[in-house]
Amino acid sequence: MSGNGRTIYIAGAGIAGMTLALALAKFGATVVVLERNAEVQEVGAGVQISPNARKILNRLGLDKALAAKSFEPSGIDVYPYGAREPLVTLELGRVVKERFGAPYAVMHRADLAEVLHRACRRFANIDMLFGVRAYDVVSHARGVSVTVDEADGKSRSARAFAFIGADGVNSRTRTDVLMGPPANYSGMVAWRITLGQAALDRVLIPGRTSLLWGPGYHAVTYPLPHRKQINVALFAKMKAERALHGAPPHAPDLPWAALKSRAFDAIREAAGDDWGYWPVSTVTTPTWAEGGIGLIGDAAHAMLPFQAQGAVMAIEDAAILAPLLMTETDAGSALRRYAGLRQPRVERVRKLSNANGFAFHLEWPFTLARNAVVKLQGPLGHLKRLGWLYGYDVAPDPQLAPPAPRPPRQDVH
Repeated sequence: MSGNGRTIYIAGAGIAGMTLALALAKFGATVVVLERNAEVQEVGAGVQISPNARKILNRLGLDKALAAKSFEPSGIDVYPYGAREPLVTLELGRVVKERFGAPYAVMHRADLAEVLHRACRRFANIDMLFGVRAYDVVSHARGVSVTVDEADGKSRSARAFAFIGADGVNSRTRTDVLMGPPANYSGMVAWRITLGQAALDRVLIPGRTSLLWGPGYHAVTYPLPHRKQINVALFAKMKAERALHGAPPHAPDLPWAALKSRAFDAIREAAGDDWGYWPVSTVTTPTWAEGGIGLIGDAAHAMLPFQAQGAVMAIEDAAILAPLLMTETDAGSALRRYAGLRQPRVERVRKLSNANGFAFHLEWPFTLARNAVVKLQGPLGHLKRLGWLYGYDVAPDPQLAPPAPRPPRQDVH
């Protein structure tokens, strides 16, 4: 399809911004990506790519590149607090690929960013500007006007069809351009670290993701064999005054001495005081767009990461928005349709993530009912429960009409 001479500016060279740039470029649009950092940067160590996102990335021609940098765990081992053996292993691997048409994979966020960046660089119609100092954007009847202060101090001005803020949880597009709300501290903090590949082999089963539940906190681990590492993310509740003020802690402040968990004890021993620390913020705004200016990804709907769908929702956003921007007569109409399509689904995922966080952090005796339900659902119950999520396809293959029945045979006598 022709790009119809449309130029679209994107603020942010993260997963959301680069996926949108690739999707638009394939339609023939001219795309300009603005990034304040000097190079592509992705905060955090790991990312989980479920089938609903992988199908999108595969259609952008990234299947082989992703397969070379990611890992497909065979399952998720669920450990209640203090358990030495998994309560249940939720199956992934082959069964997910067969049921949903794409694998469930894990990878380092920097590797995903590199795959997307390399793909963007192959398109002559994608211009990526790094080290951007500032930008101004105004929406009007004939599109948007954009002024950019580049890294070398020069300024460029242009008229574009649309301007999309893919600039993350602390989006300037949301707060300064659309006059939307700031991000909200969620009451949760995250500690992340990557350990040597064999660091937890004596307590966790290699080749699988592990979900470790604790009273008021939980941890997720999964292997990154292409880097010979294992990713660990630990989440806990913390009051805002403590989480947001003062020097960031170097390690999770949990009652380690009281823990009766081989896995948590092994993680503490292997990690020491070398953790990365992030207060987890969320974004809730009813205004995803105004005129030709819109938001995607965390800029529009950052959520708790307890269903591992933050990056995935951004990828879905990009796949929905790109064709609308190229086929609607004006950007405002495209963005309104996009918001109408995406907001109900994103809200459903947000509620699921919130519910998971509540369930993961339960204390005894409420854990007894939770554990019984999870065990009763068995190793495949999550695939039925999450079919609406993993089976979602933003651009399903066309269904061929069944062949017309043959007319009855006419015997000649």
